[in-house]
Amino acid sequence: MEIPSEVLIHNELLGMKGARGRLLTIAPEGYYELNCQFGDRMHRLLLPISGTVIISSSAEQSFVGETEVER
Repeated sequence: MEIPSEVLIHNELLGMKGARGRLLTIAPEGYYELNCQFGDRMHRLLLPISGTVIISSSAEQSFVGETEVER
């Protein structure tokens, strides 16, 4: 996943289920730094990696036939 990247955020502590945000950094100290809209304002979030799931907003390209191995 490239940084910065548009993501969907899941975090049980904040009750976030698929909230849209922008991943800014993955810190070696164990947290994600994200921007997320709350109401009409943009906020910076520092969420623990251990309690947060982030999913890229754009799907991976599938390459049909390229995974087959010719024998």
